Amino acid sequence: MAVEWLASALATMQFIADHIAEDNPKRARSFVQEVREKTELLAQFPTAGRTGRVIDTRELVVHENYLVIYRVRRSKVQILRVRHARQKHASRID
Repeated sequence: MAVEWLASALATMQFIADHIAEDNPKRARSFVQEVREKTELLAQFPTAGRTGRVIDTRELVVHENYLVIYRVRRSKVQILRVRHARQKHASRID
């Protein structure tokens, strides 16, 4: 199964990496790598994350403070959002 990052998720990931890089560029790179590695596991284990709070989604904890929200569509895992665990939950994913 393929893992596909939607533009909104990539933009959020870039924002998070830029924020981390302000204080620690090396950690920003390793954080992005860590998230990528964990989401790539979804290709083999698409139901690894818990049932999402939005219908038809799942949530994978990729770091103690960050969740990846995704959905499984046919032969793809689509990464929809990356969000901080303290962020308010959306009622839907666009």
